[in-house]
Amino acid sequence: MFDVSKALGVAAMLVVAAAGMVRAADIDDRVTHGYADSNGVKIHYATMGSGPLVVMIHGFPDYWYTWRRQMEGLADKFQVVAIDQRGYNLSDKPAGVENYDVRLLVGDVMAVIKHLGQQKAIIVGHDWGGVVAWQLAINVPQAVDRLIILNLPHPRGLSRELAHNPEQQQNSAYARRFQQEGAEKSLTAEGLAGWVKDPDAKKKYIEAFGRSDFGAMLNYYKRNYPREPYTEDTSPVKKVQCSVLMFHGLGDTALLAPALNGTWDWIDKDLTLTTVPGAGHFVQADAADLVTKTMRAWLLR
Repeated sequence: MFDVSKALGVAAMLVVAAAGMVRAADIDDRVTHGYADSNGVKIHYATMGSGPLVVMIHGFPDYWYTWRRQMEGLADKFQVVAIDQRGYNLSDKPAGVENYDVRLLVGDVMAVIKHLGQQKAIIVGHDWGGVVAWQLAINVPQAVDRLIILNLPHPRGLSRELAHNPEQQQNSAYARRFQQEGAEKSLTAEGLAGWVKDPDAKKKYIEAFGRSDFGAMLNYYKRNYPREPYTEDTSPVKKVQCSVLMFHGLGDTALLAPALNGTWDWIDKDLTLTTVPGAGHFVQADAADLVTKTMRAWLLR
């Protein structure tokens, strides 16, 4: 005999499941998009939530959408803002290698913070976004409340490993290729999105990279990545003045874990380091739940 109550129960579960799928898929519809002006360069951002400001900075090859899981996990307590760095997706793409100097990339983040009516923020950065985040904390400490870094060692650690670790030198061959003239001609949107595992997300990435400038992406390497012969930075240290949370997927073959050694020597406050076996370079995707929950607990402690 047909049981109406059971049928309704099943229907309700299906509705809940469908709602969950919609929720996971429609962050594009739930964020607010905007632009900040950084000395004439438009920087696109997506934002959701309210509370203390958290600014998230992606790396290569990526765009603001990489932070979707973390944005959803923090938006009830924070205003979470994920930017497109210059050259990517909906942000401007100025011509010329000089327009991708790290000082200008830091200025882009500062422009977003000020555009949103704040003087400082919690800064989150992955890969090249991590480079920008470290430099922001080192050189504009008054603008950084706390710092979260994903798979990007402190610049001192990377400098040391490039100078002295043959494995890191070998594994940085990709960066040397990217520094060559015309290297962007070998890139495609589909190829750049190859690391994205979720099929629906990969479609979005291919579209975003189709709106991006491959030459601009590689200008980050041409302007800012060390060149051979590699030498260790032994200049006086300007220590980071805020608390730092770091994640490092130990499967990262581009940025090797030994560069993490000694990070505590370059930070004046507490350092929390979370290493993630089984996760690769894109730890925010490979271990999204762990990263989000750890980030949230650290920020709310």
